[in-house]
Amino acid sequence: MQITTFRAFKSRNYRLFFYGQSASLVGTWMQKTAVSWVIYSLTHSTFMLGVSLFASQFPSFLLSMLGGVVSDRYDRFKVLLTTQVASMIQAGLLAVLIFANHYQVWEILTLSAVLGTINAFDVPARQSLVYEMVDDKNDLPNALALNSSMVNLSRLIGPAIAGIVLEKFGDPVCFLLNAISFLAVIGSLLMMRLPKYVKKVHKKNAFGEMKEGLRYIKRTPSILYIIIMLGLISLLVLPFSTLIPYYARDVFKGTASTFGVIDSFIGLGAFSGAIFLASQKPGANLKKILAINTLIFGAGLMLFSHEHFYPLALTFVTIAGFGMMSQITLSNTIIQTTVAQNMRGRVISLYAMAFFGMQPLGGLLVGAVSKWIGTTNTLLGEGVAALLIGLMHWRYLRKESLKAKHAALLEQPELHPA
Repeated sequence: MQITTFRAFKSRNYRLFFYGQSASLVGTWMQKTAVSWVIYSLTHSTFMLGVSLFASQFPSFLLSMLGGVVSDRYDRFKVLLTTQVASMIQAGLLAVLIFANHYQVWEILTLSAVLGTINAFDVPARQSLVYEMVDDKNDLPNALALNSSMVNLSRLIGPAIAGIVLEKFGDPVCFLLNAISFLAVIGSLLMMRLPKYVKKVHKKNAFGEMKEGLRYIKRTPSILYIIIMLGLISLLVLPFSTLIPYYARDVFKGTASTFGVIDSFIGLGAFSGAIFLASQKPGANLKKILAINTLIFGAGLMLFSHEHFYPLALTFVTIAGFGMMSQITLSNTIIQTTVAQNMRGRVISLYAMAFFGMQPLGGLLVGAVSKWIGTTNTLLGEGVAALLIGLMHWRYLRKESLKAKHAALLEQPELHPA
């Protein structure tokens, strides 16, 4: 039997990217865990956790379209190398701030906003460059699924390490290790052998190219629908992660390690989901899998929301992580395998806007609602929202299927009696 799960590794450039990015992402998740823990320890406020998410992701929403234009106009390799160096500097500044031990919440939020600004340019360039790293374009869906497995394996490992480091060595070491981890991805980028960049002539200015990208999305309803669905999930469901420190400290009476363990089990589920997606054969019905896994996501959150028995709660949050994975990976895969090459950066930037832009607004919404109806009921509501979005997507797919069947019947030649 041919093993197809890792077929994108046939491409040398992609292998280098995968290994370097894997090391860097472990550090990134360590920092994310440490930031959430530090802010919650300082404020004891789930609302401030939402503000933290807002600060780190809302700049990406504002600037992502510009980032997409930059990705389409300039050498994506140089753009990505620049953003990775900038991210390392941001992580270093955060480490210095925490080491100084005279930090305030606003300073952490400001540096989080700086990272969000960098990500606005990083995400379109990185996602678009994956297409160029893969030699056989039929392996692109596999490469994107493996990317997600990389992100979620790091989410599995990073928070667990962060929990231990926070307890044994303190907050500053987490931030320092993240800064050092960027050397791996920068090194892997410098080792790549990509086709020589050919400078293109652009007849329109950046604003004109933004408008062109928006018109293209409007003319492509299949991509527009996926982006709208992802936006709804990002606004109403994905911010559930901002409430996890409350469960670790107040529901399960735990410490930083408890928080790290819960986050790691979310990562375990997401990693399993990513491997499941990477194992799909070419031609699999990705839209149907997306609808089913959205329902699984909602069910997992609903079961976790009011569960007080820790082992069972970890089981339910793993199920939620499995379903969550499809929102990010399949949306990206469907878009990347549909979009025109000259529009890739701009369309991915709109995907990033839906993903990064709606989450911080959702974080503020979830933080405010949790003060009104309680954290556990808020998480239950997020699970219900995921179920409703999944059912809406299922209905859309049925309508599309009926349309296709109707069109096929109309195209059949009329049968005349002999």
